[in-house]
Amino acid sequence: MHSRLSFTVSGDGAQSSVDVPIDTLIIAGWAGRDRNAVEHHIAELAALGVRRPSSTPCFYRLAPALLAQSDAIDVVGQTSSGEAECVLVRHGNDLLVSVGSDHTDREVEAYGVTVSKQVCAKPVARNAWRFADVVAHWDQLTLRSWVTRDGERRLYQEGTVAGLLSPQELMEKLGPDGLPAGAAMFCGTLAAIGGVAGGEQFEIELHDPVLGRTIRHRYATQALAIAD
Repeated sequence: MHSRLSFTVSGDGAQSSVDVPIDTLIIAGWAGRDRNAVEHHIAELAALGVRRPSSTPCFYRLAPALLAQSDAIDVVGQTSSGEAECVLVRHGNDLLVSVGSDHTDREVEAYGVTVSKQVCAKPVARNAWRFADVVAHWDQLTLRSWVTRDGERRLYQEGTVAGLLSPQELMEKLGPDGLPAGAAMFCGTLAAIGGVAGGEQFEIELHDPVLGRTIRHRYATQALAIAD
């Protein structure tokens, strides 16, 4: 099954619009460069009943139809939450980078990580940069997210991507062909401030302090009732 992502791509003082057919969706899990940070994230999820991975990083293959660029997603119940991540998208010979949220059902995650990720849509921003424009200062890029719960907005994640494996390392670990054309890959996340928590709205941001630009996306979660 295919999906499609539409981006406004910024670079060299100009903008262009691209539509990218996606036939492969990959989520890189436990992709931290710092082993202590990886252990911290594993401990966060272990507190929710999620089993430790057998190896790190690991790559989850999901349905491309999960990708969403809308302002709202449907979730089941009240047990899901988002995670800000860099998203790599291979468009022909070009590699784009944007920001997305690996929205996951935490209750389901306790018995099956892959299933929990397949349950929820994966929001992606509508703007992107060319990877070639940021690769030289990649480690200075900053991820941030905010969660709004019961009307109260708070900072949920913040830090540079220097704590995560580089895109080159992740693509190398995927195999000899790296990230193929038509593929999108979520590149790992940062620890949550104050622990994993969901809410009615999630905001994600990727900031480039060198070129002075930011990609942002905001989406609401619309909880579907669970029938008895």
